[in-house]
Amino acid sequence: MKLTAVDQTSRPSMIRDITLAPSGHRKIEWVSRHMPVLNILKTEFEKDQPLAGKRIAMCLHLEAKTAYLALTLRAAGAEVVVCASNPLSTQDDVVAALVEKGVTAFAWHGATPEEYDMHIAKALDCEPDALIDDGGDLVGMLHRERPAQARKIMGGCEETTTGILRLKAMEREGSLLFPMMAVNDAFMKYLFDNRYGTGQSVWDGIMRTTNLVVAGKTVVVAGYGWCGKGVSMRAKGLGARVIVTEIDPIKANEALLDGFEVMPMQQAATEGDVFITVTGNVNVIRREHMAVMKDNAILANAGHFDVEVSKPDLEASAVSRRTLKNNIEEYLLPDGRRLYFLAEGRLVNLAAGDGHPAEVMDLSFSLQALSLLYMLENRERLLPRVYNVPEEIDRKVAELRLRSLGVEIDRLTEEQERYLASWQL
Repeated sequence: MKLTAVDQTSRPSMIRDITLAPSGHRKIEWVSRHMPVLNILKTEFEKDQPLAGKRIAMCLHLEAKTAYLALTLRAAGAEVVVCASNPLSTQDDVVAALVEKGVTAFAWHGATPEEYDMHIAKALDCEPDALIDDGGDLVGMLHRERPAQARKIMGGCEETTTGILRLKAMEREGSLLFPMMAVNDAFMKYLFDNRYGTGQSVWDGIMRTTNLVVAGKTVVVAGYGWCGKGVSMRAKGLGARVIVTEIDPIKANEALLDGFEVMPMQQAATEGDVFITVTGNVNVIRREHMAVMKDNAILANAGHFDVEVSKPDLEASAVSRRTLKNNIEEYLLPDGRRLYFLAEGRLVNLAAGDGHPAEVMDLSFSLQALSLLYMLENRERLLPRVYNVPEEIDRKVAELRLRSLGVEIDRLTEEQERYLASWQL
């Protein structure tokens, strides 16, 4: 049953059940103790109130770490509205806790496609000044259905590769109506979030769901971007044989030099025990691949949208389907082979797990907060295009992280600075 709650701003929220809030508060408290950079920024924001009078809409995976970002923005003086970027990653107790803390929320776990779109529309009905998106659904609805409202948006930030690809496509065709910051492309985001965060959380989701050993299995990783690197590295560390499939010859060479096998998916399909897609593209695993997979092969996706493993092909290939346990669907093929599909093809690390570790998301969400401030402070000179995170913001997050750990590094001497600045040796 879906219940409507009212937050402290008297703006109506649409959530599962407000009585779940105590559990959500405890989750948020736990992650807050492991997000030192965001804690430093939150203390600064409480003093300076840089977002006073602004309304911020966030379309992100609604779990404890994201909740702490929302509360950090509230500490900066903003009114915050949240909706989900994935219906299966929403944690209803965390959403309830946010509402009790004064955040407006439109989300519940397991929302239908119609409910999912309704929640995004409700968030936009709150007339935000700026936004934070994950995958581009918030920006997409603004541009498709609400262009007049889009022209009033000051700007925003995008969290993930898929969303940035969509934004750059809009920029190329001249349809982007406000500036967006490519937070995913910041060094302190993709070097750590995509590699170490995705690498660990994907295997956390798979292992807790299947309760199977990884060592000795053959793992096929589709895509060797930063996420694919992390997933492959962690699989190797867990004792798996790793095969990488790629379309980019440079990345394929990189995978080979990192010690992995590289081959086309059609060949890998005959050898894999576990398949993980991390490409951001559509139909990476198709009917012809499923036709030659081993009995008991496991299919999982760690790309943003549930399109990398072809669900229509999986349905068409099977004579029956049943749920064996939460987040495991068994597809029985005509020849008796069984394929197991995890979390409906949604992000396995969030739909079947708790997402990236708190220490990793501390870096990503600190970048989000600082990039949003930069966007608003410089809105008069920013055109409707996709911008990289300024180097000074990237370095600030890196320096705050080191400071929180008590780690010091060297500084250039004057002599070294002169040497590097001169072409005459």
